Amino acid sequence: MVLRNAVHKDLYADSVALMRVAARLAEPPGVETASLVMGTPANQDVLARSELLTDEGRSAGPNDLLVAVRGAPDAVDAALAQVVEALTAGEGPGAAGDSGAAAGPAVRSLAGAPPGASLALISTPGQYAAAEALKALRLGMHAFIFSDHVPVEQEVALKQEAARRGLLVMGPDCGTAVISGVPLGFANEIRPGSVGMVGASGTGLQQVSSLLHSMGAGVSHLIGTGSRDVSVDVGGLTMRAGLDALAADPATEVIVLVSKPPAPQVAEQLLRHAGTLGKPVVACFLGTDESAPTPAGVTLTPTLSEAARVAASLATGAAVPDEELPKVSAPAAPRRLLRALYAGGTFAHEAVCLLTPVLGDITRTAPPPVPGSLPALPESHLVLDLGDDEFTEGRPHPMIDPTVRTAYLKAALADPTTAAVVLDVVIGHGAAQDPAAALAGALAEAPADAPPVIAFVVGTDADPQGLTATQRILRDAGAHVVDSSTTAARVCAGLLSDDGDLVLTPAASRIGDTA
Repeated sequence: MVLRNAVHKDLYADSVALMRVAARLAEPPGVETASLVMGTPANQDVLARSELLTDEGRSAGPNDLLVAVRGAPDAVDAALAQVVEALTAGEGPGAAGDSGAAAGPAVRSLAGAPPGASLALISTPGQYAAAEALKALRLGMHAFIFSDHVPVEQEVALKQEAARRGLLVMGPDCGTAVISGVPLGFANEIRPGSVGMVGASGTGLQQVSSLLHSMGAGVSHLIGTGSRDVSVDVGGLTMRAGLDALAADPATEVIVLVSKPPAPQVAEQLLRHAGTLGKPVVACFLGTDESAPTPAGVTLTPTLSEAARVAASLATGAAVPDEELPKVSAPAAPRRLLRALYAGGTFAHEAVCLLTPVLGDITRTAPPPVPGSLPALPESHLVLDLGDDEFTEGRPHPMIDPTVRTAYLKAALADPTTAAVVLDVVIGHGAAQDPAAALAGALAEAPADAPPVIAFVVGTDADPQGLTATQRILRDAGAHVVDSSTTAARVCAGLLSDDGDLVLTPAASRIGDTA
């Protein structure tokens, strides 16, 4: 095995495009790992900690593309030779067609924006993103900021400037939006409809919008805010602005809010403001105290699927039934432990919120895989967010490259104490072309007495990968496929609780009755 770095001067690509190309380079036999990053000091530090940085790589500047490949010498040379061609061929969701946007050349400078442009998608190194977003605002454009590593002080300043101009800043670190039917970043093909959404959780927005689609409803706009928006520092500036924009939008009749727990004071302010809009609002703030006062016109829901169910009922005027749970046989001793391996962090958070009262303590981390061996699993219930930084340093996100998650899956299936495995598969724009294939391959190799695997797919049949086709791949491999993250948690509660008949019933949504 050899490790080689290559530096391409003044060549920039956004992080999703780089992850997609890295996953492609790592596919051939003989390549152990591949990583593509911009040559910033922070990225070089990540590669160094992952033992992927050479002296040549240390020469990269922040505007240079840094490539690291480890493997057999010939395979490494072949991978390095493909980098520029793969990037210029339009790999990744930034390419026209894959993002859902109209085909056309990318605009590299806002000075070259076509007349009448109303939104700028900004994906630059974090140190430049705020300046580009400010240019967009001054040109009268909303800003979708895919870039991360933007200081929170700059985020607040941008969002305050946007508020003064009646514009939206989505992000920084915003991965999902659908504006007037055009998906941006990681997003799904959802039918047009009367439900408008604002969220600080990309996968949460994808789950709820896809469920709305399956329930016969549709989406007018889906506005991402970036995860820090609901922190004390930012104060929910974009979520509040998004609420106002949807309240003024004639195509929007129902509004949905989605987030992991906001800061308590921010949640209170947002819910109070939602009650003044004159349109029904469904709020899913995972982990929020449901006993908090809720204004009239606002329905507080405890789970993602319940948020979709309530919103679909309001939008269509018809009750939406709960999904019938599959019959899954409870495993015999010594199988007693949950292994939930999520690509979406919001799903991991929802599972912990739902299952901790049933299962008790749940571990949220595990040692990283070592090449050539399976990772060690703790002797406790385990819920992993494999998209977290500790698992993606020097590697693509698991929605793009399944290598790390597949290693944990194989370890869970081989562990005699595993009672149930949970997997999420996210399809749509930005996701891998066949995200279920590697997981299905691992399931097919599992021993005959392997524990049950509960899987759910986030997406629609209008997505490039196809919801039904992806579900079929998982079912054919032996997984029990359910409709949502919430249902998967309910099934696990029934399997793993001391009372084997226990099933988490959907908690009653609380409709506000206070002014």
